[in-house]
Amino acid sequence: MGFFLHTDDFARDHARMTAAGVTFLEEPRHEPYGSVAVFQDLYGNRWDLLQPATA
Repeated sequence: MGFFLHTDDFARDHARMTAAGVTFLEEPRHEPYGSVAVFQDLYGNRWDLLQPATA
C-alpha cells in the first residue's frame, strides 16, 4: 500500500519538510504526471510528496 501527500506547491512544502527534519529518501523528481519525492515518517512508512502536473 502506498501513501500520498498531495500539495499545490511542491517546492514550498519540500523546503518546509526538509527544514523540519523530515527524512527524504530521494531527490525530488519531475515526472510527466507531476513532481514527487519519497519521504519516510516516524514509523518507517514511505510516503510520496506529490504535486500533480497541470494540464
